[in-house]
Amino acid sequence: MRIETDRLIIRSLLQSDEAAFIEMASDGSLNDIFGDCSECDKWMGKWIQESIELEAQNNPRHAYLAFAAAMKDSGQVIGSVGTSYYEDLRKIGVTYFLGAAFRGRGYMTEALRAFTAYFFEHYASDALFAAAAARNEASCRTLEQAGFVLTDMRMYQDMFDDTAEYTHFYELKRGTNENRD
Repeated sequence: MRIETDRLIIRSLLQSDEAAFIEMASDGSLNDIFGDCSECDKWMGKWIQESIELEAQNNPRHAYLAFAAAMKDSGQVIGSVGTSYYEDLRKIGVTYFLGAAFRGRGYMTEALRAFTAYFFEHYASDALFAAAAARNEASCRTLEQAGFVLTDMRMYQDMFDDTAEYTHFYELKRGTNENRD
């Protein structure tokens, strides 16, 4: 998979992305997705291989799909965007993270807009779901700027989380993100 935006390339993961993902884990960028990443150097390569295999299966309702977000001019991997299937909610959710050094410049909004357009073009789904911890105001703002609409706020404990926390739930319906600036 490959999507180009003004500043980014969203593409399939490569084994060579391992070092960039480990670097982002060291700044805490992956903690909301993976939890404690202090030893991610021991399993990141396996996770990338699994991601490559899941992409080949091409089914967003099976586990997850993960893609690299890289700078168009340099090829530097700065984050990731993709989907995760929330079995407990029976919904396909968007997932994303961005390295700390690249936040606050609109990169993830740009990546999410491009990825969601791609998603609706290639998959038979009428909506994408998103969940963001209420404490993560930047993530909530990013979702809203990417066209997601807040639909609920409540305590929620993901299947892989140790505790429940106050969470904002969002939805993006097919066709609602077209022609956005």
